[in-house]
Amino acid sequence: MASAVDYVFTRDYVDNNRINLQHYLWITLFGYHIHPNISTENSHLRIADVGTGTGSVKNGIMQSESSQVVRIWLTDLSAQLPPSVRLDGLDISSIATPPRAWLPRNMAVRHWDVKTTIPDDLIGVYDIVHIRNFAFVLRDDDVQGVLANLIRLISTYTYCSLQGLSTPNMLMMYASTEPGGYLQWAEPDVASFRIEKANPNNETKALRQLLELSQAQDSRLSPTWVPRLATIFAASGLVDIQSDVRDAAPHLALAMHECNLSIHELIARKTQNEGVAEKVEDLMPNIANETREGSCWAFTRWTVIGRKADGC
Repeated sequence: MASAVDYVFTRDYVDNNRINLQHYLWITLFGYHIHPNISTENSHLRIADVGTGTGSVKNGIMQSESSQVVRIWLTDLSAQLPPSVRLDGLDISSIATPPRAWLPRNMAVRHWDVKTTIPDDLIGVYDIVHIRNFAFVLRDDDVQGVLANLIRLISTYTYCSLQGLSTPNMLMMYASTEPGGYLQWAEPDVASFRIEKANPNNETKALRQLLELSQAQDSRLSPTWVPRLATIFAASGLVDIQSDVRDAAPHLALAMHECNLSIHELIARKTQNEGVAEKVEDLMPNIANETREGSCWAFTRWTVIGRKADGC
């Protein structure tokens, strides 16, 4: 098991509930776990979900946000696929993962930091690689290197294309007709931030102050690379690229907003910076009032997929 790492939130049931709710709200918005253009008909797929459990605090505000969807996305997905599919969670921390005995039998969790060298036995083995909520983890100049690692995880040819072939010639002939595996990357576009109002006269001062308090501390809290993911995919050699860009309906945007608000309360509980904690605590009652009156944060969210081409 991986050793404990510093994490900006509290690593308790409150944060776990936030993560779980965030997942289900995301699925409600997009309507799928795996993009419909990615086939899951093969009963011997190997699927990886890449997460990060690391985080740190600077001036009391998070420097990086943990996705921690490794457990919930995979366990949720497992009910939709046959037990012959292999599901691997690749994460720098397993602290929030259920005990092994409570995971699906076809699911394994393995320690790996997406910014480090890939273990040899994971290179080119996955039919589908999924990653989500790294917007607060990566700076602009980190994205290309992480993408290169993700692409190396993906098989050039789908797993099913290599089954039951008895000779090298048959293997080569059949494999050459089958496409490679897919990367699916999903993120909120923080640069699309706006405040939605049920009434144009609603007060939103506290909502703006809280976001500004967070974003002023670190450039990773104001990422700009998410809308460029499709272009970055293409520059890295991926093909059959599709972007699914969605804005939540007002009732769903409100639920997502309230889920995100808990992040700031969790930071205030953990931070050693009393000044930041006091500012957050002072703002929260006003934010609750503004939210109740019908004002909420809203962000555009992206899911981008791309297929690994031969030689990629």
